[in-house]
Amino acid sequence: MMPEWAEFWRLMAFALAIPLIMMAGVWVMARVLNNAGIVDIFWSYGFIPVVLAGAVLGAGDTTRSFLLVLMVTIWAARLGTYLWIRVARHHPEEDGRYAALRQQFPKHTWAMFFGFFEAQGVLIALLSVPFVLVFLNGAPGLGFFEYAGAGLWLLAILGEAASDAQLNRFRSDPANKGKTCRLGWWKYSRHPNYFCEWLVWVAYFTYALGSPGGWIAVYAPALMYLFLTKVTGIKATEEHAVRSRGEDYREYQRTTNAFFPWFVRRG
Repeated sequence: MMPEWAEFWRLMAFALAIPLIMMAGVWVMARVLNNAGIVDIFWSYGFIPVVLAGAVLGAGDTTRSFLLVLMVTIWAARLGTYLWIRVARHHPEEDGRYAALRQQFPKHTWAMFFGFFEAQGVLIALLSVPFVLVFLNGAPGLGFFEYAGAGLWLLAILGEAASDAQLNRFRSDPANKGKTCRLGWWKYSRHPNYFCEWLVWVAYFTYALGSPGGWIAVYAPALMYLFLTKVTGIKATEEHAVRSRGEDYREYQRTTNAFFPWFVRRG
């Protein structure tokens, strides 16, 4: 079965317009603060109005839609608030990734950032396809895929929160300045928070499989994996880590998997 395409594109229009308008406002705020790092905060928060609008405007089953809205809202609020605290703690110092972008585009920096911010809005819309498919499903009740997706989502959220807490605990000790965290999940993966973030999107895809056309959303976790491992996630984070921690981080790279948790390599 496939979704009703007219309704699908109607909801997708809202899923695109909402984050584009929001990101334009975030760009203005970033210019005032002179800190482009706030885009990460509102990229997370941006999914909340998208799913709320989709649930209200879609003709999907109330239980299925409500559970998905709850899942997305909890994830987005937790991640966005965590990033808000991190950005506020270091403000006015900017995240190293955005400082590097400034160096790459010394002229017309804020014009570049406007395009970058709007691209984040487009990404929100692209990743919202599994949600829109669910909001179009009027079949009553939950099935196997919805329960499996919700269970995987819960495990991923708990894992992400735990890895963030472990990193915060490590960084709160002044004796660890310039060192690399190897506490808890960080012993088995250099980026357990990114791995759990990817699992969240696998969970959303699994949840969408219970709706007509849900298989279309397979690209959402694939796209998130690409961004986390090759574009804005691991690549930029590790370049900054090597610059700031040197040989200690290089040793960490030699002994610990970058993404998927695995046992420490010796020698």
